[in-house]
Order: sequence, then C-alpha cells, then structure tokens
Amino acid sequence: MIDAKAQIAAIEGQIISAHSYDDAAVATIELWIKSCEGLSQEPTVHQLIISDQRPVFFIHASDTLQAKHLLRRDISEYQIKPLPLKTFQQKAVVAIYASNLSFFYRARKILQSVSSSIEIFESDISLHERFLMERFCYGTVAVQGNVETLKYNENAYQKVAQAKIKAASVEVKLSTLSIDIECSGQGELFSIGFHSDHYSCVLMIAQDSSPELQKADAFIQFVGCEKELLSAAFQIICQQDPDVIIGWNVINFDFRLLFKRAALHKVPVAIGRDGSLATWRDSRVDDSDGFVSIKGRVVIDGIDALKAETYQFPSFSLQAVSEKLLGKTKLVDESYSSNAYDALAVIEHDFKYNKVKLARYNLQDCRLVTEIFEKTKVLDFLKFRSKLTGLPLDKRGGSVAAFTNLYLPKLHRADYIAPNLPVGGGLASPGGYVMESKPGLYKNVLVLDFKSLYPSIIRTFKIDPLGLIEGLLSKEQDENSLDVIPGFKGAFFSRDKHFLPDLISSLWAQRDVAKREKDKPKSNAIKIIMNSFYGVLGSGGCRFYDTRLASSITLRGHQIMQQSSRWIEAMGQEVIYGDTDSLFVALDESLSAARCDEIARELVESINERWRASCEEDYKIPCYLELEFEVHYTRFMMPRIRGLETGSKKRYAGLIKSDDNNTEELVFKGLESVRTDWTELARQFQTQLVDDVFHDRCPVEYVKKTVFDTLNGYHDDALVYRKRLRKPLHEYVKNVPPHAQAAIKADELNAQSGSKQRYQSRSWIEYVVTVNGPEAIEHLISPIDYEHYVVKQLQVIADGVLPFIGLSFDGLFEQQLDLF
Repeated sequence: MIDAKAQIAAIEGQIISAHSYDDAAVATIELWIKSCEGLSQEPTVHQLIISDQRPVFFIHASDTLQAKHLLRRDISEYQIKPLPLKTFQQKAVVAIYASNLSFFYRARKILQSVSSSIEIFESDISLHERFLMERFCYGTVAVQGNVETLKYNENAYQKVAQAKIKAASVEVKLSTLSIDIECSGQGELFSIGFHSDHYSCVLMIAQDSSPELQKADAFIQFVGCEKELLSAAFQIICQQDPDVIIGWNVINFDFRLLFKRAALHKVPVAIGRDGSLATWRDSRVDDSDGFVSIKGRVVIDGIDALKAETYQFPSFSLQAVSEKLLGKTKLVDESYSSNAYDALAVIEHDFKYNKVKLARYNLQDCRLVTEIFEKTKVLDFLKFRSKLTGLPLDKRGGSVAAFTNLYLPKLHRADYIAPNLPVGGGLASPGGYVMESKPGLYKNVLVLDFKSLYPSIIRTFKIDPLGLIEGLLSKEQDENSLDVIPGFKGAFFSRDKHFLPDLISSLWAQRDVAKREKDKPKSNAIKIIMNSFYGVLGSGGCRFYDTRLASSITLRGHQIMQQSSRWIEAMGQEVIYGDTDSLFVALDESLSAARCDEIARELVESINERWRASCEEDYKIPCYLELEFEVHYTRFMMPRIRGLETGSKKRYAGLIKSDDNNTEELVFKGLESVRTDWTELARQFQTQLVDDVFHDRCPVEYVKKTVFDTLNGYHDDALVYRKRLRKPLHEYVKNVPPHAQAAIKADELNAQSGSKQRYQSRSWIEYVVTVNGPEAIEHLISPIDYEHYVVKQLQVIADGVLPFIGLSFDGLFEQQLDLF
C-alpha cells in the first residue's frame, strides 16, 4: 500500500541484506538497509532497487574469437569489450558483459565446458558483491533515489527506486529478536519462544484448556496444532519486525526444522520485510550446514558469531557459555532422567504433563541468547567488521572474502584482474618459527612478544600480490634494480607499487584509536582482519594465493626470531623457547621482580633499535617491527616430550604475580588442564600439582590421595570424556577411536529401544571408559575402569611434573602397584 508520493531522498544506513536476481529479464540488485533513528516519523527501513546491471567476467583477449563462436547462439545478449586490464602474466583481457544473470550463468557454463579451452576470470563474484566493492561500499552506504512509503503487516518501509549509492560511514542501532524452538526427538514442534528488549512470548501447542493452562503465565499463547504454531510464529516475526533474528544454533537447528515443518504443512515462510518468502539453501560442502535468506532481515547464530570474534570455550553449548559469561544457566531438571540429564526426555515429559514449565524453559533459552549478545557486544563486532571489509553480518569465516573485497577494486584500478584459484589447492607454505625448547623448572622467565608480527612484516617488507608481480618485472628488466625488496623463494617486491602495506597501516592506526577508546569490538575486529591477511595469502582457497607471498612472511618471521634470539644471548641472557612471535628468556633466579622488569625493558629497547638499524642499512626501508614486554613469570615449567629428554613445543605452565604480590594467576598453554579432550579429573589434578610445585609444597600426599580416591570411586563425576565426532559413524571403520566406539554402542542400544539414534551424524559425545570399553554416559552399564584413569590420566600428568623435583610416579607407589 502506498502511503506517500515519490520524492528524492538522501539516506545513510547499515546494509542488512543484499540480493541480486533477474526481474523481467533485467539484472537487478536489491539491498535492504536500516538508517539512523531520526526525529521524524519516516520509516527507518529501506528497500533499495538498482536496475539495469550487467554482470561481467573476463577472458584472455586472444580467446575472443573462440568465445564468440561458442556464444554465437546468444551473441546479441553479450557485449565483449576490450579493457586496459591484464592478468598477472601480463596478458591482455576482454570483459564479457551479459544482458542479465540468466545469460551470465549460461555464458559461464558454455565457456567452462569440456569442449572449451578458454580460461575465465572473476566469474564467481556475485553481482551485488561486485557492485558494492567496486564503489568501496563496506557495510554502510549513502543512498539517493525515488522514494515511496509502503506497508506490510502494519510496518512501514521505504522503497527507493533507481537508487544511487556511494560509500558512507554511519552508526546504526539494529533491533534483535531471539528465537528458540522445542520439539520431540522426531522433530515435531512443541513450542516456539521469542524474546527482545520489549517483548516476550512462547507459543505452545495445547489441545485442551485445562484449569492449569487457563492460569498460565501471560507470556504463553496456546495454539491448537503445529500448523497454527507455524503460522502464528511467522506472524510474530513480521509484527515484531526485527532487523536481526538471533539464536543458538538457530540456523542449522531451529530454522532448518522450521522450513521442514512448514513445507510439511504447506505454510509459507513469508517473513521478509515486504512479505516475501524466506529461502533455505543447503551448503555445497557440508550437508549438515545451511543458509537462510530473508529480505530485509538477517539471521545470526550466537555460536558462529562468538567464534568469529575468536571466543573460546571448552563447550559452546548454551548452558556452558551462559554459565561462563553470565553466571546463569538454563532451567534444567534432572528428575526424569535415569542417568545424566537428558534434555530431550525432560522436554517430552514436560510437553505432556507440564506445559507451563516447558514454556518457562523455552523463554529462558531465548533470554540467555539475548543477554549473551548484550554482554559480549558481538553484534557491534559484526557491524564494525562489515564496515571494515564489506562482509555480510551473518558471514561465517570470511577471511578470503574480506581480503577480496578490500583488494580487488584497488587491483582493477592498477589495470590488473585477479588470478584464479590455484590448481590442486596450491603448495603448502612454511609455518611459523618454533624453537627447540629447553625443558626445566624455572624462576623469572620473561616473555617478549613482537606486536602483530606478520602484519608488521607485510608492512615493513612491502609484501603484496601486486608488489610481487611488479617487483619480479623490475628484477627481470634490471637484475641490479634497487626498486625491489628481496623476499623468499625467489620473490622480489616493489618498493612503491603495492596496496596491502598501506591497508595494514590504515588498520593499525584505527586499532590504536580503538584501544585508546577501550572499544573492544572494534579493536578485535581490526586485529582479526589484520592477522588473517597472512593466512589468506597462503591459502589455496584464495585467488591471490602464491607460495612466495606466504613464505616471504613466515620465513622472514623465522629470520627475525632467530636473529633476535642471538642478540639476546649476546647480551648475556638465555632464550629457552621461541614460538612464532614470542621469545621466552630465563633470567637469574635470585633477581627481584623490579630488576626483571628493568631487564625486560632494556632488552626490548635494544632489539627494537637493532631492527631499525638493520632495516635501514640492509634494505633502506622504515622498520615497523616492534618487540614488547608481555609478561614476567615468577615460576615457569617447560615440560619434556613424553618418554624423551627433549623439550616439548607449545606446551608450558607459568605463574604470574601482581606487582603487590597480592594476587596470582596460573597460566597453562597446551597442557591437559586446558584441553577439552581430557577429563575434569586430569584438569584438576594437573592444576593442583603444578600449583604445589610452583609454591614449593611437597605434592606426595596429594598425588597419593588423588590416586586412592579415584580407585575408590570418589571422583566418578570427574571421569567423563567429551569429544566431537568429526564424521558420520559409518565412516569409522579401521582404528575406531574410543569416542566413536561409545557412540556406536549407544546408537545400537537406542535402535533396540526404538529411540532416536543420536550420533549418526557429527555431534559431541560424553563417555566413560569401563571394564568393557568406552560407554556413553546415557547408556553407562558396566563398572568403571579405574586403572585406566590412574594410568592414562593421573600418571601421564604426574610424569610430566614430578621428575623436575626429583620424584617419580612409580617411585611413590612401588609398594602398592598391586592395587592397580
């Protein structure tokens, strides 16, 4: 319904969703944006229509005649246009513009056919992605065009026809609606919960109106059947009109099931901002993964969002994350489970006998997700990431896409097109530098860390895809050229023709501002983007992959770490370990904390000055390498490799004391206490054992007590292993690992009892090792194998610590070995 006459508008807003399609045989881009809240009553949601677009890809100019021949049937639908562009191999190219997307896909298929020898470039970039990146529009845009105000379901939005956009930077608040469903083991829906900062509701199926239900909480709405539940749920989404729908595993569980049940009942999933149908697409890579597309809205999964911001938890279950971040838990009830808590059994019981309780449980899950988003400000992180890189708000991963968005438009303006992906995935590049460690128990260990080492190497030594091509050209034209900086594996980089070093310089400055302003989401977004650049250049999944690029970063890192270590040793200090960008320096054990800090500052100042001089003398370039003093461990343990005398790598423990010695922090890296595939018993045992050793307490009695208590069943709750099945069960054929053995047994028992087989596809399993092998905790039948836990958990950990203080596990129990 049209409520206002067309007018010219100027709008700035955040991109929520982007689509491209053919409309009446015309390639069209449709963007939905949310603008800033204003004082007027004008809608803040806008549908932008950009018509008459021409999708494009490139081919070698020498293939023009063959392309015309292959496309002869539809040649009038294409324009083949010479452009001043070339490949990295310096070959001229032409652009093939299609009249619409249908012909674009047809041309791509024909030219990629077996009968064709034509190589095509940049054909995998979507129309709307190219449109935005070529205008340097990242996340937010400014718009002008003809406007008409429309309504759907009482919510107004503005349609902007013939929209013209340009880059903009604006802060926009997005509204969210948390959604969570409860269902049976067969996927039959029971209830659907919703929560936002101003709305709470649970839709519940109930086929009677008992007195209990008549007195139910006001937030509960009862419907008669599953079809009514779906219709009411989609109506609520439209009425609440959120920009962002959030949840926990909300895409691959909640929405996957909603689409499935809606199809069964023939209920249209009409939840687009304009009443359009939402769509579901399965991943081409993983059939357990999928994507939801809704015009004017975006669905963001809490697990994916937190992982994107590099949050790490032993478990990403809603229960575990909410307890860690919020100090709150789900509304659980173990009274109906014969073993450990079985959520599904309780949900099915409550749907039959206590619908009000189930509704409260359902709503609590919605609330927890909302509070996690608020606590972490993860949506702010995703918005800023989008403004930095143009990545959609719901993009999972996206390092390669982010690099492409930022780099490709600049490359085109330098008269180059991007190369295709390497055939076969490319060659592996050397990893980061890891020094052989010196095992031992230490006092006073400094950790000196190069600030953002790989980005600073890129910035200092001008490592860049275009810079590599131009550097090799200069070297080819003049063997003694001074216009290049040598890299590794035959690489040379142009001193002045590059983009990536300047891009990092800009991001670096922005991060410094964000850190000063204590804006964690912005600081994290910039850090993650900067650190991803090395990874994408070394990835066969990136069109700019070249082993010379990645090697010139990592091998330069090796050189920097090795030379810095030599300089520190020459200053009379001992380097006991080095890893990627960090050096571990052992000082005299008798030194005070103040003197240790003073030495750290002296080392940092000296090494930084030496690198500044080296870069100037050897390469005539400014140096952006910066060593920092990260931490002082008052006690430190570098373990040995099990069964060997050599030191381990990426595994250590340390004790940090505050300046006033009033607080302490015990730090573990790579050891059992921080590994989720070890038991809670192992984690607790290692933490206490190391703490005793660091504080010079004799651990003998603690070790003996823990062993005997384990053998006597006092630690049964801490003996559970938790591990993920990385592939379907039927693919475990040879050398079946313990967690897969437990899953196979559990699903066999489930099948015998008529229950759902829980572990057929990828999932987590919790299990215990018994005298009859591994058994899932929900099907624990056999006695626990306590000897396994003593030998495989406690002894392994003790053998990594006790020798440093002249003890051994076997020695402590040589009189009692018969107990094992």
